[in-house]
Amino acid sequence: MDQSLIATALESKAWPFQEAKKIINRLKRFPSTDVILETGYGASGLPHVGTFGEVARTSMVQFALRVLEPDIESSLLCFSDDMDGLRKVPKNFPNRKVLEDNLEKPLSSIPDPFGEFASFADYNNNCLKEFLDRFGFDYHFISSTDYYKSGKFDKTLIKVLENYENILDLVLPTIGDERKKTYSPFLPICPETGKVLMAKVINLDKKNHSIIYIEPNTKQEIETSILGGNCKLQWKADWAMRWVALEVDYEMAGKDLIESVNLSGRICKAIGGTPPEGFNYELFFDEKGEKISKSKGNGITIDEWLKYASTESLSLYMYQNPKRAKKLTFDVIPKAVDEYHNFLTKFSSQETKDQLNNPVFYIHKGDSHFKQVPVSFLNLLNLVNASQADSKEVIWGFIREYYDDIPDESEASIDNLVSYSLAYYKDFILPTKKYRKPEDREIEYLIILKNNLKDVLDEKDSETIQSFVYQIGKETHFESLKDWFKSLYEILLGQSHGPRLGSFIALYGIEKTINLIDRAINGDLK
Repeated sequence: MDQSLIATALESKAWPFQEAKKIINRLKRFPSTDVILETGYGASGLPHVGTFGEVARTSMVQFALRVLEPDIESSLLCFSDDMDGLRKVPKNFPNRKVLEDNLEKPLSSIPDPFGEFASFADYNNNCLKEFLDRFGFDYHFISSTDYYKSGKFDKTLIKVLENYENILDLVLPTIGDERKKTYSPFLPICPETGKVLMAKVINLDKKNHSIIYIEPNTKQEIETSILGGNCKLQWKADWAMRWVALEVDYEMAGKDLIESVNLSGRICKAIGGTPPEGFNYELFFDEKGEKISKSKGNGITIDEWLKYASTESLSLYMYQNPKRAKKLTFDVIPKAVDEYHNFLTKFSSQETKDQLNNPVFYIHKGDSHFKQVPVSFLNLLNLVNASQADSKEVIWGFIREYYDDIPDESEASIDNLVSYSLAYYKDFILPTKKYRKPEDREIEYLIILKNNLKDVLDEKDSETIQSFVYQIGKETHFESLKDWFKSLYEILLGQSHGPRLGSFIALYGIEKTINLIDRAINGDLK
């Protein structure tokens, strides 16, 4: 690794390097040649963009660590909590009765409602691994069920049993009176029903590693081993146990889990471990301002985002402002796409210090060989809108007319962007598009704009064209230039906002724009 790069990285304020330095300081206290970073996945629903965010951000921290300490090995564990009992049925699944009939059973014991895999957990885990592989993450997948049943957790489960009373002392003050009556860190798996039981434990046999609990329905006293998958832990104790068993050095979590992280950290210490370093990120919200959730099914799935945009744009959205709550809806996609390409364009000419503050550095793991795209997503969307195109060939015609020479290595990236723009337009712009007929004074200024454009029919410079539009806006009696541009968007494109008009007109073509203005004046746009 370039020593000058390491020196610059050590001074960087970029959050992945700040997090990596936490891990380095941990290694000074607990020397090791191997670092374990973990992400957790609740297998009760399909992976959504929030799931991806945690993996993507943790991967960025891992990359930053490799830059700073290239001789230290690191591993990213993606842990699926697939032995959890299903508490409620997610909204976005078929054959809901299959799930309803198996409530409270481990996710790995419930039939797959899609009929494709051996279990509900297997289906969701497969979705998780598919998207991790699609993004090229370097990870090791771990199933909670596999680790419990194979005995890999047994050694640490014994520590939990040995420190049972200490754990109760930590947990009981944090829960309600009703839960206190029956709380135990151990949840037995009922041998009759297969359900994960929230049962009162009345006796411990620490020598033989077993517990005696009262079956909630029959009130029978039943003894069961805590080992080999006969019990699982309540999740805060489970989290702590996992940190110890897997020797986790770093794990981030959402802001809503701060108290849980702290409690699990205390449990971790109680069983002889050291809590990992961490980072609390803000949450994503839907269009109603509600937290996205797998069980609610109110988030964007990975496949949904990738229908309209590239993997890199999604990575960028995860990189930006992780400590700020953000809306995660389909309308953020175009901006994310264009911001990614803007950062891409800047990267090669930046000094090292600035490159380390450029999200592209983390998205592409330091690789500077990018396939740049000369046209913006927003302009393509409005090109599709104005031309009412329904095929890539039509859009490519505009692109080739405007750009004299397109590098061969950029063609595939542009073609993908064209496909995304057609899909996004069809699903989100076309259904809401509503042209407004211009008022008399607006017609007056549209005619002025048209006449100005006639004087520069061969002009391709977007800034020159923008200046015409801008100047006419200054001469109008609109309250602000913002209102002038808004009226153009509503009249010419059937929407309340849009692209930088100079760039759009240059790409669409001046003659076609003049024709568009004429049709608007005549009331022919529908």
